[in-house]
Amino acid sequence: MTSILQAIILGIIQGITEWLPISSSGHLVLFQKLFDISPPLVFDIVLHLGSLLVVLLVFRKDLLRLIKGLIQREKTSWNYFFWLIIASVPIALVGFFLNDLIKQVFDNLLVVGFSFLFTALLLLLSKYPLQKTRKLSLPAIIAVGCVQALAILPGVSRSGSTISVGLLQGVRAEEAARFSFLLFIPAILGAMFVELPNINQLPDLTALLIGTAVTIIVGYFSLRLLLKILQQQKFYYFGWYCLVLGVITLWLA
Repeated sequence: MTSILQAIILGIIQGITEWLPISSSGHLVLFQKLFDISPPLVFDIVLHLGSLLVVLLVFRKDLLRLIKGLIQREKTSWNYFFWLIIASVPIALVGFFLNDLIKQVFDNLLVVGFSFLFTALLLLLSKYPLQKTRKLSLPAIIAVGCVQALAILPGVSRSGSTISVGLLQGVRAEEAARFSFLLFIPAILGAMFVELPNINQLPDLTALLIGTAVTIIVGYFSLRLLLKILQQQKFYYFGWYCLVLGVITLWLA
């Protein structure tokens, strides 16, 4: 059973770390290990639903523009839509075929530690783009999709890895972030679809609602902060945090 205090703490962790490029899953594993708690699966799913609502709120104009373009059969909108589908294929394949394997290593601190270090490497390298195309391209979205599949591992930040790869490809920070967060929508919906049949218990409803509300409120400001940091070209700073956390996690392991 998850207490209200635990729900609030988990909601804060989810709200902050889902958007800042420091891995929400990695932090949740560390928190659960340190405090010896194991919230039911439905709690994790609903917290991610709160994160999904944050994306829909912050990027509502982009979504409405995309939907309008699809309805009006605009070529650019349909190309963007297909790019989202293509970039979602790797994580769908990994989630479908390797889901049981991922669960087996999910709470392994060695895996979490090395995953944090991998995230740190991508973040630090993001300062040095390999090329300067300055716009999305098919190779860039394929690379983003592949690295998003790796973010299934706890400690690999989904936002950190996908945005970093976009920046390395020379994509503008604003465009890399937009594509990354719109790509989050099919990813989280797919994860919820896969895990929903496995829900076998319901936590305290009050704790669930409070945790979700905290996730939405904290997540909104966290995502806004990240977009501001990207504009200031300080995104790679988070790499030092992940580097230190990775070393600490490996020491704990």
